[in-house]
Amino acid sequence: MLGPGHFDPRDFAAASTLLDAPLRFTSLVPAQLSRLVAAAEQDLDLLDRLRRFDRMLIGGQASSPELIARSLELGLNVTRTYGSSETCGGCVYDGVPIGTAQARIADGQIELAGPMLAEGYLGDPERTVAAFHDADGHRWYRTGDAGVVEDGRLTVTGRLDGILVSGGIKVSLAEVERVAQSVPGLADAVAVRAASRQWGEVPVVFSSGRIGLSSLREAVAATLGRASAPAAFLHLDELPQLSSGKPDRLRLAELAADWEGRPSASQ
Repeated sequence: MLGPGHFDPRDFAAASTLLDAPLRFTSLVPAQLSRLVAAAEQDLDLLDRLRRFDRMLIGGQASSPELIARSLELGLNVTRTYGSSETCGGCVYDGVPIGTAQARIADGQIELAGPMLAEGYLGDPERTVAAFHDADGHRWYRTGDAGVVEDGRLTVTGRLDGILVSGGIKVSLAEVERVAQSVPGLADAVAVRAASRQWGEVPVVFSSGRIGLSSLREAVAATLGRASAPAAFLHLDELPQLSSGKPDRLRLAELAADWEGRPSASQ
C-alpha cells in the first residue's frame, strides 16, 4: 500500500514485494509508468521486480506509443486500458472491448455499451439523458471522445471538446500532447488551451522535463503543421494532479492563462 504524495518508483517496487498472490496486477497512469520505466532503465533490481507483474494496466489518460514501446522493450507486461467512471473503469484493453462490452463510433463519437455502465448521475437527470441512450437493443454511453474502430479495434484520437481554433485553423490538443510526449524527456507533457491576443487561442505545453521552446515547436510543427506548434513551454518540477493521478488540466489551464508574460512564450 502506497501512501499519499509524490509517486516514487522505488517505494512502489518495495510495496510490490509484499504481494503474496499467484497473480500480480497493478493499475497505473502513464506518468507513473514513465517514472518507473526511467528508473528501471538504470536499476536492474527494480526492473526485475516490475517484470514480476503478470499485467500492468495503464489508463486514466492517453499513453504515448513511445512509452509503451519502451515498456515492452524492457519486458514489462503492459496493457493500455480505456474507460471511465461511467464504465466502472477500463473496459477496452489494447483497443479491444473485454467480456460483453461493446464499442462503436456514432456521429464521430465513441460510444460504449455493456453491463458495466452506470445507471446515471445521481440527482442529475438532464446530464443522465445527455450521456446515456438506448439504440439497436443496447444502452450506450456517449464518452465525449473521438475515435475510429477498424477490424474490431478501437483507437481514441482525442476529446471532442479538445479542439481549439488558432488563427482560424482547428488544432487538436490531444494530438499536440501526443507529439510532445514523443519528444525525449517529455513523456508527462500535457497540452492545454490558452487565450491569445493575436491568434484567439493557442496550445501551451507543460512538463516536468526541459526543452527549448523552438525545439518543441519544430517537433510539433513537423508532424501537425505550424498552427499546432505550442505558443509556450512551461516547466514545472511536478505537474499538479487530481486524486485519481490524472493531470489537473483545470489548474494547468489557470497557470497557462498568463503565458504571454512568461519567459518561454513565443508567438
